[in-house]
Amino acid sequence: MDKLYTIGYEGADLTDFLDTLKRVGTNMLLDVRELPISRRKGFSKTALKEALAAVGIDYRHERQLGSPKTVRHQLREDWDYQRFFRDYDKHLSQQIGLLEQLTEEIEGSVALMCYEKDHTTCHRDSVVNELANMMDIEPIHLEVERKNGSRETRNKTYSHTS
Repeated sequence: MDKLYTIGYEGADLTDFLDTLKRVGTNMLLDVRELPISRRKGFSKTALKEALAAVGIDYRHERQLGSPKTVRHQLREDWDYQRFFRDYDKHLSQQIGLLEQLTEEIEGSVALMCYEKDHTTCHRDSVVNELANMMDIEPIHLEVERKNGSRETRNKTYSHTS
C-alpha cells in the first residue's frame, strides 16, 4: 500500500462517495463492516462492488475486521466509547495475521470503509492505525464531498484518539 485512507458513507450520496475516492486516486476499497449491508442505496456489498468496478476501483470485504455484534450492541446500550474501543481493540489483536496478509497483498491507494462519517467514533480508526503502524505510513481520513464542494459537518461526541 502506498496510501491509506479511511472513509465513511454516513449521509453520503453514492455518486459523491465514488467521486471522492476517484479524486484521491483510490484503486481499492477495503470494506471493514462485519455485515456489508446497508439501508442506504448503493452501499450494500454487491451494488457497491459493481459501482466501484464501473469507475475502476477494486472492492474487498474483510468480515473479520468488522466490529463484532456483541461489541456493537453493547455500545448501543451504554454509549461507552471507551469500552467499545477497548473491546474492539481486543478483537483486533486477534486479527494481526490478517492485517499482515493485507499489507503484503494489497498495492496502491487503499480506502478503508465503514458507515460512520466521523472516523474517531468508528472501529475503522483502530484498523487503519494498526495498518499504518505496520507499514510506517500516515493514514488520511476522507470526508465525502458533495457535488457543490461542501462537506457536511456534525458535532463530534467522542474521540478515542484525543
